Amino acid sequence: MNDIQTNLKRIKNSIPAEVILVAVSKTKPVSDLMDAYNAGQRIFGENKIQEMAEKWEMMPKDISWHMIGHVQTNKVKYMAPFVDLIHAVDSFKLLKEIDKQAKKNNRIINCLLQIKIAEEESKFGLNEEEAINLLDNEDIKNLTNVHIQGLMGMATFTDNLQQIRDEFNKIFSFFKSLQPKYPQIKTLSTGMSSDYELAIEHGSTMVRIGSSVFGTRNYG
Repeated sequence: MNDIQTNLKRIKNSIPAEVILVAVSKTKPVSDLMDAYNAGQRIFGENKIQEMAEKWEMMPKDISWHMIGHVQTNKVKYMAPFVDLIHAVDSFKLLKEIDKQAKKNNRIINCLLQIKIAEEESKFGLNEEEAINLLDNEDIKNLTNVHIQGLMGMATFTDNLQQIRDEFNKIFSFFKSLQPKYPQIKTLSTGMSSDYELAIEHGSTMVRIGSSVFGTRNYG
């Protein structure tokens, strides 16, 4: 068992069975992903569509690929044939393009709405009012090939644990408030290597873990 496989086992043993682990493999070579695959990992997250498409071509076809980065509408077509879940949907325009490309591929593509919970200006996402307006948009009923199954959020990158808790608690409260009217909202994707345990404490059903699995990544 190598380091990646040891790390995976440790993390899986530390999180509840019902929490989904997305192994964030961006910038990592296929050999590293295959180490994780051979240890039983089947869900991988990438933040660049071209890199994800190249890995999809080279790797076993029982892998579930998650797009976790910001998505440009003109790139959707490159992942539409295979992507399982797009985490960072932040506009109706993007949803429409995902629906269009999913139709061309005779697929339904799952999506999460990205909710802005962090204080950093650089973070993308919708506020709560914008998310509700999107879900209530009459035109959404015409989008037959997308399925909005939940929310995604990223906490502020800070050592202030109380701030992180407050941000995770805020999105969890919003997540729960949506469920009576929108029962399809079942996934809450919050938490990364530095804060996934806090995220799970505050209701996360899916965590996106990269460096704690694969080691420090090469930035790109």
